[in-house]
Amino acid sequence: MEPDLEAFYTVIQRRRDVRGEFNGEPIPADVLERVLGAAHSAPSVGLSQPWDFVLVEDETTRKTFREHVLTEREVFAETLNSEQGGAFSKIKIEGIMESSLGVVVTYDPGRGSPAVLGRHAIADAGLYSVCLAIQNLWLAATAEDLGVGWVSFYREPFLASLIGLPEGIRPVAWLCVGPVTELATVPDLERHGWRKRRPLAEAVHRERYGTTP
Repeated sequence: MEPDLEAFYTVIQRRRDVRGEFNGEPIPADVLERVLGAAHSAPSVGLSQPWDFVLVEDETTRKTFREHVLTEREVFAETLNSEQGGAFSKIKIEGIMESSLGVVVTYDPGRGSPAVLGRHAIADAGLYSVCLAIQNLWLAATAEDLGVGWVSFYREPFLASLIGLPEGIRPVAWLCVGPVTELATVPDLERHGWRKRRPLAEAVHRERYGTTP
C-alpha cells in the first residue's frame, strides 16, 4: 500500500471517542484552523453547508453543561437492569472540563431554503450533511494527534439556550476537543463490556437486505 494511502487508513483506525485522556493543553491556533477547515470542507446537500461551529472555552458555561449532562446520565442509568447498570457505571461519558475546548456543531435547516437541491424527498439530508462535517473534523483532529469526544447526554433545548442559538437552529453535537495523553487502542465501550464490535461480514448484503455476499 502506498504510504499516503496507508496513513489515511491508519487515521481511520486510530480515531476514538475520547473521555478520560485529555491533558488540557491548548490547541495551537493553526491546528484548530486546519481542523475546522476540514469540517467546513465536508459535502453538503445542495451545497447548503448548514453547519456552524460554536467554540466554548468559558469555564462557567462548561460547568453548567456538565452538570446537565451528569443529570441526564442518571436519568439513563435508571432505565438499565442490574447487569447493564454495572457495566455503565464504569463508563465515563464526557470530558467537558478536561478537554481544551468545546465545539458545538449546529444545524440550520433554513440555510439555502426553500429550494435546497436534493432535500425535497429526504428531509434529513441536511442533518446528514452536518454529520459529515463532524466526521471530517474528527478525522482531521485524529491526524493532528488531538482527541475528540462526542457528548450526547443532553436535551437540545437546554444546550440551545445555554449557548444562545436562534430559534430553529439545532445543536447536533457538543464535541470535546484537545490534546491527549494517548488514544486508546480499544474503544471504551468494548473495554468496559458494554458492547462488542460487529464484524464487517455481518453488515454486508448482496442486492437485497439479508442476502450475504
